[in-house]
Amino acid sequence: QVQLVESGGGLVQAGGSLRLSCAASGRTFSRYAMGWFRQAPGKEREFVAAISRSGRNTYYADSVKGRFTISRDSAENTVYLQMNSLKPEDTAVYYCAAEVTASGTDYYTRRNEYDYWGQGTQVTVSS
Repeated sequence: QVQLVESGGGLVQAGGSLRLSCAASGRTFSRYAMGWFRQAPGKEREFVAAISRSGRNTYYADSVKGRFTISRDSAENTVYLQMNSLKPEDTAVYYCAAEVTASGTDYYTRRNEYDYWGQGTQVTVSS
């Protein structure tokens, strides 16, 4: 089992940047594929980005492609989401998720593929 704690959210002006962090407990971080999702008020939680166990494979939602970058640091048991050129429509609570996998290259984009979730961190982008 893994516990996830997000941080790094806040208030930023449109065009600005933020870096979210998700710290994972335990010694088995390398067994997990990781993902970021977000949920805006009144909307369903949606996929943002995913990264494989190895870190070699990543995938992004079309809405953030070219602006957001997901990465992971196994030494720090942390996954990051670098968010650049932020837009007001990026405003949401951002959640980190983890799924144990035997594959070093697979990543997951659906909510029901993930068993473990963090508590979320608020990102607000002002216009």
